[in-house]
Parts: sequence; structure tokens; C-alpha cells
Amino acid sequence: MPAEPRLVLASASPRRLDLLRQIGIIPDAVDAAELDESALDDETPRRLALRLASAKAVAVADRHPGAFVLAADTVVAVGRRVLPKAEDEAEVRACLALLSGRAHKVLTGIAVVAADGRAAARLVETRVHFKRLSQAELDGYIASGEGVGKAGGYAIQGRAGALVISLQGSYSGVVGLPLYETANLLAGLGYRRS
Repeated sequence: MPAEPRLVLASASPRRLDLLRQIGIIPDAVDAAELDESALDDETPRRLALRLASAKAVAVADRHPGAFVLAADTVVAVGRRVLPKAEDEAEVRACLALLSGRAHKVLTGIAVVAADGRAAARLVETRVHFKRLSQAELDGYIASGEGVGKAGGYAIQGRAGALVISLQGSYSGVVGLPLYETANLLAGLGYRRS
């Protein structure tokens, strides 16, 4: 009986790896795609998330022929404005000041390239509404250091969970990988968990 094809996660995100493990999917390898993640001129946040996820999957699939490759990209947006992956405390502060007291969208594109080369992608949209942040809450969150390196300057699975009034959509999608859609996309292309 032939061996099942390998699964490669095209992401260096420890959160995505943890989420997959949560549903019993353990990739055989992790190989992050190194791409320019800048938006194209007039590219909507939705298109950006889907394009980047697909490009990451294809780039890594070229390095792992005969394997299933799973990639994802998460974009935090207010209207058409894409918030950055906060690189420092100043960017975390700017993101949270913009998100304070309002709703925003978290768009996660997921893409799979199957062992036989077929590919599929999905976009999962979640609406998140933040409470109005006091100066003390803003300063406390920034001091935690949790928002650095995170899209939109926050991690919902951490302290920022206390800032969320409501969420409509996929909680795991906000963390970085919508599990329901990911499991269905993999199964639809023939991936079988071992």
C-alpha cells in the first residue's frame, strides 16, 4: 500500500501549527514561504489575503513535489485600509487607537495545493468589535508586548480577548487559521489524516 502524501505547512506561525494540532492534523514539515506581502495598487484587503495565501502555497509546493501544501494569510482591515503586522510598540499603539470603539474585519485566506497539483483556496471573513479603550488599557496592552509581530497589533487569544465586545465569524480565523474551512479544504482535495 503506497504511503500517504506528506503535508507541509507553508507558515512559520506557531499559532497556525498549534491550531492544526488542536484538530489532530500534524504537518510532516513546516516550510515558510518568503514573499513580499505588500498590497498591489488598488488591491482590496479580501483580494490581498487570498492572493498571498495562494502565492505562498504555490511557492512552497514547488519545493515539495508530491506533497499537500497548506498556506494561509491573515489581513486585518478597517474599510479598505490594511493594518500592518505591528513591528514595534508605536505601531501597536497606532493600530489599537484606530480599532478602539469600532468594528473591523479579519480576513484569512487559506490555500491548499494537493499532491497531484490541484489547488483550491477560500477566504474567511470575521467581524470583530473592540470596546473603546481607556488610556490605561491601551498602555497596559502595549506594555505586555503581546501585540508586536501581530497583524493589527493584537492577539485575540491573549490579553486582547478582554477588549472584544463581539465576534461574528471564525474565532480560529482571527487567531490565524479557520479550522472548519481548513479541514474541509484539505478533505475536499483528498488529504487523509493519519
